[in-house]
Amino acid sequence: MGADHAGARPRLATIWLDGCSGCHMSLLDMDERLIEVLARADLVYGALVDTKEFPEGVDVTLVEGAVSSQDDLRKIRQVRERTKVLVALGDCAVTSNVPGMRNPIGARAVLERAYLENATVNPKIPDQVVPALLAESLPVHAWVPVDVFVTGCPPSADRIFEVVSSLLEGRSAPAGQEQRFG
Repeated sequence: MGADHAGARPRLATIWLDGCSGCHMSLLDMDERLIEVLARADLVYGALVDTKEFPEGVDVTLVEGAVSSQDDLRKIRQVRERTKVLVALGDCAVTSNVPGMRNPIGARAVLERAYLENATVNPKIPDQVVPALLAESLPVHAWVPVDVFVTGCPPSADRIFEVVSSLLEGRSAPAGQEQRFG
């Protein structure tokens, strides 16, 4: 795998939608292996990079979290358009897991509970700072094609390293071994 021009290093990105950041914590748990990954690829977007706009021409993007808001939906569509290999990282991205627990209750009921019923000061559902919720919180593949699914809540650092290393070397991601869901 690599960029379109000769000698270029693969471009790696991460993005965090509606989730707890546990998958990014597992990514950081790769410890010194992060240096190995960054020796083979350029990290062009993510929590560890100060880039504000998702770039064009990304080779591999790791997506943590479910698609729960209009903002998440806008982001994941843009990420898919600009990424060669999209990885749904963790159970929230794969199944909607914990964010999906609101689905039987409904988005409106969740907002009313949080911002009206439990408010002690200025009870009002926000309409400017909090992104508008979608009717349901859904996994990434419900909105865009996903190339690789990595289960786990969160996936282990070893598993993430194995998948990322394979993809950066141009190989298919190895089949998953964990079948646990949060």
